[in-house]
Amino acid sequence: MTVPAPSTTDTAARTAAAALVELLPSAAPLAVADGAPPTMPGADATAVRASFVGAVSADLLVVADDAVAGALADAGGNVQLADALRPALEAAAATLGAGVLDATSSAPLADDLDTDDVTVVALVDASGAARAWFGMRVRRQDPVGAGAPGVPHPRGATDRPVAERAAAMRLLHDVEMTLTAEIGRTRLPVRQVLELVPGTVLELDRSAGAPADVMVNGRLVARGEVVVVDEEYGIRITEIVGGDAGPAAG
Repeated sequence: MTVPAPSTTDTAARTAAAALVELLPSAAPLAVADGAPPTMPGADATAVRASFVGAVSADLLVVADDAVAGALADAGGNVQLADALRPALEAAAATLGAGVLDATSSAPLADDLDTDDVTVVALVDASGAARAWFGMRVRRQDPVGAGAPGVPHPRGATDRPVAERAAAMRLLHDVEMTLTAEIGRTRLPVRQVLELVPGTVLELDRSAGAPADVMVNGRLVARGEVVVVDEEYGIRITEIVGGDAGPAAG
């Protein structure tokens, strides 16, 4: 693997890895290694992947099957590796700005880390041994109208008049989207999630009377107060969130 010179992408990958390691359910504390990875995982190691689409779009990958094996064993086989690592990948993706992280999946690593366009960061234990690896491939995007050679973009997407693009968007106006409302969130270790029983009270990160978040595909678009409409819950919108507000904090 060719190790690229330090760059903005390298810095972004290390920042994302630092956020990821905070939520990685490893038995021993891990930290982001300095410099190039001391060792690399084998091609048969299990990698958990997800793609992030936003202002900065990227493919994210983490290999940590050995590091989190103990946590999965404690869960009694009720938690899949991809589900266990999703909160960590969400934290990594959040460092890239506003956007949406798609579903996580697990499969053999193969040679996915052995390419020049993937920045690899090792996560090491106290002895300096690599116990997990994080990889990030930033998907380059043209500035609108730049027409940079070698960077693919949808045919005609950037050279049509604004009026034509607006007319094309009107074709989507009748497409239904699912809106969800959140009154709060909390985090629990897997052990406590498995111990939940009817009657358990969970304390959320929102005070009583605080506005609920209204989201589309995980992106915060508005806030409002909970109301009752004909014996069913509803949301009265009190605030429209700007496009640069990013996803709701979790």
